[in-house]
Amino acid sequence: MVTDAGTARPARRPVPRPDARRDTGSHPRRYPPEPRRPETVLGAPIGRASRLWASLPRELARAFRPHADALAGEILREVQLAVPEYARPLEGPFGKMIMRGIQQAVRHCLDNLGNPSAPQEGWMSLFRHLGKVEFSEGRSLNQLQTAYRVGGRVAWRYIAGVSQTLGLSTEFLCVGAEAIFSYVDEISALSVQGYAAAQARAAGTRVRQRRQLLELALADPPASPKAIAALAVTTGWRIPDRIVAVALEPRDDQHQLEPPELDSEILMDLEGKQPCLLAEESLLPAGYLEAALRGWRAAIGPAVPFTDAAVSLHWARRTMELASRSVIEAGPVVRATDHLAELWLLSDEFLIRELIRRCLAPLADRTEKQRERLGRTLLAWLQSSGTAPDMAERLGVHPQTVRYRMRQLEELFGDRLNDPESRSNLEIALRAQRLLAP
Repeated sequence: MVTDAGTARPARRPVPRPDARRDTGSHPRRYPPEPRRPETVLGAPIGRASRLWASLPRELARAFRPHADALAGEILREVQLAVPEYARPLEGPFGKMIMRGIQQAVRHCLDNLGNPSAPQEGWMSLFRHLGKVEFSEGRSLNQLQTAYRVGGRVAWRYIAGVSQTLGLSTEFLCVGAEAIFSYVDEISALSVQGYAAAQARAAGTRVRQRRQLLELALADPPASPKAIAALAVTTGWRIPDRIVAVALEPRDDQHQLEPPELDSEILMDLEGKQPCLLAEESLLPAGYLEAALRGWRAAIGPAVPFTDAAVSLHWARRTMELASRSVIEAGPVVRATDHLAELWLLSDEFLIRELIRRCLAPLADRTEKQRERLGRTLLAWLQSSGTAPDMAERLGVHPQTVRYRMRQLEELFGDRLNDPESRSNLEIALRAQRLLAP
């Protein structure tokens, strides 16, 4: 071929036109034809974009491949103009990742031209990874999705220009445009997958770290304050001056329950054998846990300095134990501070039972009903002014009945009823016996 200036120029290799691939009948064959191939290649699903590229003649890949670097450079320039977050020098890992993504996108499209068996997993992994990178950089996916859309428009303009130079048909341009924008949708979806996976992994790590922080805060003996402070900073948890522990009654189905919607500042373990919460007292106003912990039974320990969190949990669990045994009356949520006398009185059940046995030994030979009646009468006498009418009113019996029982008690206990220390021990023993009675 000779130019106007008379200089020779190598003849351009003809590229088959897509519109030449027609049936000879009166009706043209629908273009592009549906390729016959498995729905997956190397375990990776083939998207619509790949099917469209594969339906085109393989010769197009050789025609467009010399333009790959120029197209990638044009896409990079336009993306950096459109997305300020990406308009920075390309040295270092960030620049390499951006360049690799653009080059991989261009290369993948070329590799798929006329090639239904082109590998898919490499580019899929890359764009999932780009989604993970965006999450690790603390950005939303808006910038990356914008970059993909800009890249698709630039690629389409560039390919349209080259196609005109090559003399390709309008039908090819339509298929190319559909393939490009389908590809943009696909890589966007892959990056969403990667972003979501990184987000879930980070959330799981945060949950584990917060559970570890809860364990450190409740350790007995106490954990190192420096270790607790460092982990609190990592998890974004503010260490309060005073803390409240909450014991939850274990449930057989607790692993299947949805986590309750609690304040983010509340540390919780809902999966252990002894589930519990830890929170600043101000985060647990009256009625809050009743509404938030539907289906759970909770006992709130006393407010203590943060370093005594294990102490609060001890008394929360002791309160839960007594409530579960119906030793103290309690609803779905019970506060230890509402039952301090009972908690103190039963703080050591072995010792209190020994006190009951020794102090009330004179009643041992009586029947159970007699012991119950005489015990109630003796406690009423110890807690009142001691007059028969007052005691009778307290007990709901006739004053003469009270006098009769008191004569029996005087015979059984003798001078101990006049000794202040013995009387104090008797009252403690009788009150504890009433709590521990089934």
